[in-house]
Amino acid sequence: MTYEEALAYIHSVVWKGSRPGLERITELLERLGNPQDQLKFIHVAGTNGKGSFCSMTDAVLRAAGYKTGLFVSPYIKEFNERICVSGAPISNDALARATAIVKPHADAMQDAPTEFELITAIGLVYFVEEHCDVVVLETGMGGRLDSTNVIKDPLLTVITGIALDHTAFLGDTVEKIAAEKAGILKKGAPVLWGGRDAAARAVIAARAAALGVPMVATADKSLTVKKMTLSGTVVDYDCWQDVQIPLLGTYQPYNLANVLAAIPLLRRAGLTIPDNAVRAGLAMARWPGRFEKLSAAPLILSDGAHNPEGIDAAVESIKTYFGKEKVLILTGVMADKDYHGMVQTLAPVTAEAFTLTPDNPRSLPAKDFANAFEAAGISATAYDTVPDAVAAAVVRAKETEVPLISLGSLYMYCEVTAALDGLRKRGEL
Repeated sequence: MTYEEALAYIHSVVWKGSRPGLERITELLERLGNPQDQLKFIHVAGTNGKGSFCSMTDAVLRAAGYKTGLFVSPYIKEFNERICVSGAPISNDALARATAIVKPHADAMQDAPTEFELITAIGLVYFVEEHCDVVVLETGMGGRLDSTNVIKDPLLTVITGIALDHTAFLGDTVEKIAAEKAGILKKGAPVLWGGRDAAARAVIAARAAALGVPMVATADKSLTVKKMTLSGTVVDYDCWQDVQIPLLGTYQPYNLANVLAAIPLLRRAGLTIPDNAVRAGLAMARWPGRFEKLSAAPLILSDGAHNPEGIDAAVESIKTYFGKEKVLILTGVMADKDYHGMVQTLAPVTAEAFTLTPDNPRSLPAKDFANAFEAAGISATAYDTVPDAVAAAVVRAKETEVPLISLGSLYMYCEVTAALDGLRKRGEL
């Protein structure tokens, strides 16, 4: 099987759709000899902040000398990013090889696996093949019925925070969503609660008590943000002083605090993580598409905010870094998002909007998004293609010397960065 054949198989129409439940992934992994039982896991769920937490934790563990596996979604530029070992995405050959191992078992099943279940199995097979010491395993959409929840004995479970998202699948209240996420808790494994919602915390605490597992809440210790500039973030948390990360965004201090709160729990679970490895790992942590600086002149930042909590955080970051200065917004979202609500949140910080239609069948047409901005009193222009939208926004950013912020689905990040690369090659950026 070639890499192209592997991707075609993974994305084939047979696997489309989200169908919660553990029956299919359980059967598939049993057919594969239960590779998950040979690995140690840090299992991470949450509405926002999962990816940043996972990438920082992975970097710390690598700095401590561990061979790590990292399983995240969605990918930013290439599918291979979803499955990493020691910081490197799975190679094309290795992905083809692992897919070829999984395919006959999946094909033999009467109830075929979903795409995400298939990817989960491929990742686990690869992590065993690579003899990973620890796997940082991010859930997909949920928790209780997420295909990653087939693991039995994690070193630690983490819920980074709870907010309203994917309500059709997970429930229409914070409490219902928290109950789904709390489904990853396991007897014998402590849980770290990284959120700040009291109602969600109560649900997770009740589940932890029912299982008899200790629960640690990041918010119970003091967090002080000492510096937050476009060059990075510095915080004090609990007994940690002057911890630095290159990641930007007002939400990153909270994600960083979650990582620091996890360190003593991981040490108690048997991992050797020296203080200097924590600092070294965090200093090299990277997580694209989260208030990431794409250009210095003109100043262009990209953030994958795509739900109400994410947009709130992006606006908070804009206000923190730029004060009362309004910014240019380049944005596109999926049609199932509350885009009118997003516009209302963005309006106070937006000087002008440039809307585009991301390359996804679920995308909201750019014209509809532009109309929503116009209705809120914001000058907005819709563009048929991403390169056209990016080119126009960059021209305006150069003319006005106003920061340009690219916001919306992470799926459009690749298109926007490719368009910026095209402008650079032509000498227009």
